[in-house]
Amino acid sequence: MHQFLVEPLFGTQNWSIAGYNVAFTNSAAWMCVATIALIAFMTMGTRGALIPGRGQVMVEGFVRFVDNMLSANVGPEGKRYVPYIFSLFMFILFANVLGLLPLGLFGIHPFTFTSHFTITGVLAIMSFSIVLIVGFWRHGFHFFSLFVPHGTPVWLLPLIPLIEFVSFMVRPFSLGLRLFVAMTAGHVLLKVLAGFIINSGTAGIAPGLFVGVPSFILMVGISALELLVAGIQAYVFALLTSLYLNDAVNLH
Repeated sequence: MHQFLVEPLFGTQNWSIAGYNVAFTNSAAWMCVATIALIAFMTMGTRGALIPGRGQVMVEGFVRFVDNMLSANVGPEGKRYVPYIFSLFMFILFANVLGLLPLGLFGIHPFTFTSHFTITGVLAIMSFSIVLIVGFWRHGFHFFSLFVPHGTPVWLLPLIPLIEFVSFMVRPFSLGLRLFVAMTAGHVLLKVLAGFIINSGTAGIAPGLFVGVPSFILMVGISALELLVAGIQAYVFALLTSLYLNDAVNLH
C-alpha cells in the first residue's frame, strides 16, 4: 500500500556511503517532524512560570505521569530513568498521532513511521540494550540470576533457566512487533473503509447510501479509536520498558 511505501525525497535517491544508500526518505522526514514537534512541546514546560499556562501544565502532567509509572514499577531507583522513558513515550506518541492527522486535505501525506518494524525494532533494541547495560553494570555476572527465579524447585533447575532465557531474549522482538502490528492494522482498516466509500460513491446512489454512508460512519468511529490506540501503544511500550528495567535493577 502506498501509505507504507518508503520513498527518497529531494532527489537524494543516489546518495550513498561505502556502498550503502543513505537517501533522505519520507520516513526520516517525519521522524524529524516528530522530533521538532516534541522539542516545541517541551519548550512550553521549561518556562517555570509561578502560575503555569496550559502548555506548562500539559508538559508537567506528562512528566508526572511517567515519573509515577517508574516509581510504581521500579521504585525509588526509577527516577534516574525518567528522561529516557519520557522521551521514548512522547516520541512514539507524537509519531502515532502525526500519522493520523488529516493533512491530506492540504496535499500533505503524513507517514506513520511506527508502522514499520525497522523503526519499532530499533526502538525495542535500544531499550533492551539499556536494560542489559543497567543489569550488568549494577549486578555484574549476578545478573544471570534473573533466569533462576526465587523458589524454583530443584528438579526444575535444568529447565527453568532455559525457559527464562528464551523469554528474556524474545522481549525486544515482541516489544517492537506489538507497536508495528497495532499501527499497521489500524491504517490498513482505514484504507479499506476509504476504498469502500470512494468505490460505492462512484457506483451510484444506492451503493453510496447502503455501503458508502455506513462505511463513512464506521471510519469516523475507528479514526477516534485510532487516536486512543496511538496513546495506548505509546504507553504500553513505555510500561514494558519500565518493567524490563525493574528486572535489571531489582532482579526477581
